[in-house]
Amino acid sequence: MQQKDSLKFSNKIVPESIWREAYVALGHYPELKDTPIEFKFKKNIKKSFMQAQPKLGGLFKKRKNRSYIIYINEKFRIEDEVFDLSKVPSDVLIGWLGHELGHIMDYRDRTGAGLIWFGIKYVTSKNYIREAERIADTYAVNHGLGDKIIATKDFILNHSHLSENYKNRIQNLYLSQEEIMVLIDEIHEEVAH
Repeated sequence: MQQKDSLKFSNKIVPESIWREAYVALGHYPELKDTPIEFKFKKNIKKSFMQAQPKLGGLFKKRKNRSYIIYINEKFRIEDEVFDLSKVPSDVLIGWLGHELGHIMDYRDRTGAGLIWFGIKYVTSKNYIREAERIADTYAVNHGLGDKIIATKDFILNHSHLSENYKNRIQNLYLSQEEIMVLIDEIHEEVAH
């Protein structure tokens, strides 16, 4: 795998099966170049396909010395439907990873105590979940992953086998495709000026 070796994921641990998508997503976040991030498969992440968080051991280290982990469900169960990671299109996976990297961008600016408070509010407040998920989407869009985030939303919302409950949760908590398009347009306008 000479091509992979030449890409040199410094301080990143990435499973072989997703290294291409992880590399593309990481390429949109040059600020994370020196940030240790581990992408790790995990069984039974509740209510989501992926989950980004700081590694507990580094919670109270200086912000620049923290490391992060992105847990990924190999198989994702939504009610009676089970999704295998291999069935997720590459653009969708890049969008999902880009969204999780958006969470890491958000976490980088928080103190250790701020991260603990974030976690408490995240598990106790639906409004806070909504705010946090929209922030992560916004980071991804602002880092050039708008089309991938739209592909991810499209995959979820237009997949006939996913439950309406899950689709409604996604629609309520995350930016809509229309909101993403507005952000993309705003970015293009800023670049044009």
